[in-house]
Amino acid sequence: MIDKLKEIIEHHNSLESEMVNPDILNDKNRYTEITKEYHHLNPIVEKSKNYVSIWEQINEDKEILAGDDEELKDIARADVEELEILIESLEKELKVLLLPHDPTDDKDTIIEIRAGTGGDEAALFAADLYRMYSRFAERNSWEYEVIESNAIGIGGFKEIIFSVKGESVYGMMKFESGVHRVQRVPKTETSGRVHTSAATVAVLPEAEEADIEVMDADLKIDTYRASGAGGQHVNKTESAIRITHIPTGIVVTCQDETSQHKNKASALKVLRSRLLASEQEKLAKERAAARRDMVSTGDRSAKIRTYNFPQGRITDHRINFTAYNLEGVMDGDIIDIIENLKLADQQAQLAAVGE
Repeated sequence: MIDKLKEIIEHHNSLESEMVNPDILNDKNRYTEITKEYHHLNPIVEKSKNYVSIWEQINEDKEILAGDDEELKDIARADVEELEILIESLEKELKVLLLPHDPTDDKDTIIEIRAGTGGDEAALFAADLYRMYSRFAERNSWEYEVIESNAIGIGGFKEIIFSVKGESVYGMMKFESGVHRVQRVPKTETSGRVHTSAATVAVLPEAEEADIEVMDADLKIDTYRASGAGGQHVNKTESAIRITHIPTGIVVTCQDETSQHKNKASALKVLRSRLLASEQEKLAKERAAARRDMVSTGDRSAKIRTYNFPQGRITDHRINFTAYNLEGVMDGDIIDIIENLKLADQQAQLAAVGE
């Protein structure tokens, strides 16, 4: 491991030199690429330098142990015992940090929430999930914007699609894909009986044109008049867009923007992201065959979490994680759940490397 860590430190130093190179500074894409890699390596290099320093100190102490000075040997022996405990702890941390970095984790994301079983109550829950994620975005100083929505009159959503932009958004949000189940007394329930409803969440990495090539010949584009409340263009011009990707049958609609051009751009953004997500889902299933215990990011039909309002309880079924701060979670305090999911995923990856 020591040789690998020294190589990483040297590479980090070379990146630092490149960042002040005038030729690199004039190449925006290359500079962005280098700075991203540099910042990604920062925590690894910090621990690597500490590891190398301790490793070198242990070797010096072992040279003393091979000598004849008994007093120095007693000091060195105690030093080695203490340092070996430290280096063992550092090695465990470094093994996690050195797991292959998925560049997709650095992307922005598109989140699609759809009401499932449960009628109006499911639509209200979909709105609650949207608020939860938007509050989480605000806590992280991320930008979010609604791309498409289909609201019902009582404040719920049959469907809402929105983008979230910020640092490593997809890496934070990717484990949210799946079926979210809620157990509570609906506002429309007069007998006080607890109902079970559900909404599905799909978290897609936002794809750039370079990630997914979409051929014009593969697209069927229809325009129609938008429907819904308000807006100068609603029901007056054919500004709404429906794009069908013929090879896959994926259909994307967008009507929330004020012009046909903007709706088309938004729809294409969602289409590319769905196509990229579809490719990743295939890879995730292939990996899951080899790593059965890995936290799933691919199966959107799996029930992943239950929100039990009468008990104030939230349970993530993939990692058997339960907490009783449901009110805080619904207000966007979901970092504890996400960190536990990431930890479980890292442990599964480490186990796979061990095998």
